[in-house]
Amino acid sequence: MKTKIFADANLTIGTVDPHLYGSFIEHLGRAVYEGIYEPDHPTANGDGFRGDVAALIKELNVPVVRYPGGNFLSGYDWTDGIGPKDKRPTRLDLAWFSTESNQFGTDEFMKWCRFAGVEPMMAVNMGTGTIKDAARLVEYCNHEGGTTISEARKANGAQEPYGVRYWCIGNEMDGPWQIGHLTAEEYGRKALEAAKVMRWANGELAEENGRKWSGAPLKLVVSGSSNHEMKTFPEWDRVVLEHTYRHVDYLSMHRYYMYDEDREHPLEDFLGSADDMSEYIGTLKATIEYVRAKLRSRKQVKISFDEWNIWSVTAPRREPLWKHAPHLLEDVYTFRDALVFAGLMNTLLNHCDVVKLGCLAQLVNVIAPIMTEKGGGTFRQTTFYPFKAISNAARGETARTFSDSPVFGNMYGTARCVNEAVNHDRARRTVCVSLVNYASCACETELELRSFGGLKAQSYLEMANSDLSAVNGFDGERVVPQNKELPTVKDGSRVSLRLPPMSWSFLTFTY
Repeated sequence: MKTKIFADANLTIGTVDPHLYGSFIEHLGRAVYEGIYEPDHPTANGDGFRGDVAALIKELNVPVVRYPGGNFLSGYDWTDGIGPKDKRPTRLDLAWFSTESNQFGTDEFMKWCRFAGVEPMMAVNMGTGTIKDAARLVEYCNHEGGTTISEARKANGAQEPYGVRYWCIGNEMDGPWQIGHLTAEEYGRKALEAAKVMRWANGELAEENGRKWSGAPLKLVVSGSSNHEMKTFPEWDRVVLEHTYRHVDYLSMHRYYMYDEDREHPLEDFLGSADDMSEYIGTLKATIEYVRAKLRSRKQVKISFDEWNIWSVTAPRREPLWKHAPHLLEDVYTFRDALVFAGLMNTLLNHCDVVKLGCLAQLVNVIAPIMTEKGGGTFRQTTFYPFKAISNAARGETARTFSDSPVFGNMYGTARCVNEAVNHDRARRTVCVSLVNYASCACETELELRSFGGLKAQSYLEMANSDLSAVNGFDGERVVPQNKELPTVKDGSRVSLRLPPMSWSFLTFTY
């Protein structure tokens, strides 16, 4: 099999926002407790945060983390998680049928963000919560002082406001599984009013009154469709945006992919996930543009892809109901998963003109790249490595690529055998190329990278394995990228590669 991929530095899709490489921590399973927070762990600091986990998060170069949910959010009272720990209530978590001790809450999360070197992305409850609850959480986090709520933050140990910029207005409110599920019309109206009072609590003035914003404005994310298989998609997104367009900055989208052996062509369907994600983003982008045109607005609302990953949602529950920090959704990712995962990351990069925020769901233990053992060690999942390489190198702009890759059929239609993304960082004078070969045979690949300057190969990583089901574990990491011999760059722009069957390759060049 052969393919040629062409890219030119003058033909770009858009600029990659570093927030595209964000992640997500929810009060679900062992994501918080025994994940990022374990006071008795040998590596824990004085606040109970695991140092070994923080080190791995820094390896991933995650800039922002969304919290506290997720489905958990829609039944969560944020006031349960502040104040003296011995006085905090223990509650039933109706989203995940667990017990929540509230020993980790808003103030702990803010401290952890500083410890881990990430920016907080908070979410407000639009299920059982009210717009007043949302405004007061903003006040607690961002108001300097002098009010009962802001003084409570000071009493809880934070004299200075947290200055949280990014806020999600609810979570998956289109889903019947959501606590307090709403129709698009109901949610759109509620989200509009929440956005207004959240901005007012932040000291921002209403544009409708002919006044300018004062202070640093919030970046608000309104809940879009939970996935594109919802019967309400994309009508839900249209209705919600028509209510909220002038008051929000992002529309959220969520999507998980799985390997389903019960399908007629399970492998082909799974390998086609990246192209399906691209179609989903394209439809949502068109919906945003339709609403913008209808409202005669010059404002550009972007996409926050704040939940995405591979998830074996059919995995049975392994813990009894109402347990605290149960082992839930602890998928162990295969080499096959890593290949699809890399393609999904390529898709995000190839839509960086509209997708400006991303949150890999989740970060630790729960469908996560990092796994921990209580009181013990950690290991990097197979998906850890594509995320690490791409998040650290794929910055600047995404170049538009042209490819003659063969295609294969699947449940979504067709998908490319070779999936690619090319990024150009002018500040660092680097170009990186991410390539996934989904074919069962090797692919002779010609790269033509024009107008970038005289390129020199800097690094070449490759993940290949004859066992698609190979995994990493506490007993060892068997699926890791290998350093390959650097390829020759002809005429400063042309590179010949042989991509192994079922492989991910990642190259960086300097000029």
